[in-house]
Amino acid sequence: MDDQLSRYRQSIDNIDAALVYMLAERFKVTKAVGELKAKGGLPPADPAREERQIERLRDLARDADLDPEFSEKFLRFIIDEVIRHHEQAKRENGA
Repeated sequence: MDDQLSRYRQSIDNIDAALVYMLAERFKVTKAVGELKAKGGLPPADPAREERQIERLRDLARDADLDPEFSEKFLRFIIDEVIRHHEQAKRENGA
């Protein structure tokens, strides 16, 4: 049993590491989006896109047998952080 538990925990550790690197990559891209929006005078938030993304993620969650409510909370947390970064980019660009 200890051996099996150790293997499960190693898998969890690997998945957690992959999640961190994927989030870092996502934030690199959203940072570039924020800078582009700031230079173009676009607003930091895009509520219509956010809603489409949330619905898309809820659909993916259902397909993956994951709780859609959880997936929405997770994405909402990320979106809020991205918007905060975009607002900061807007301030830094003097817009």
